[in-house]
Amino acid sequence: QVQLVESGGGLVQAGGSLRLSCAASGIIFSINDMGWYRQAPGNQRELVATITSGGSTNYGDSVKGRFTIIRDNAKNTVYLQMNSLKSEDTGVYYCKAQIQRRPGGYDYDTWGQGTQVTVSS
Repeated sequence: QVQLVESGGGLVQAGGSLRLSCAASGIIFSINDMGWYRQAPGNQRELVATITSGGSTNYGDSVKGRFTIIRDNAKNTVYLQMNSLKSEDTGVYYCKAQIQRRPGGYDYDTWGQGTQVTVSS
């Protein structure tokens, strides 16, 4: 079994910062792309940021310049530093990782349980 556990969500005022963490555990041979997605009530889940195993990053347009995604491959962990938060950043943030469980095996998309981020205006 492979598990992703997120932490770091909470309530913050507009203009503030939060740092989310997501740690993968279980039977893991390698992890390819990791990323963060979010879903606000009534909306579809959307891309926040992704990072490859080599460190290349991609951000959703609404968070560029404010959020930074970082990963620690030794710890199988990805972080999301969120600065200059806005009320529209409110939602449940989900971590996703493409995990290979054995050499030559398939990449499985694995999701975390989500962590709530609420930004008050």
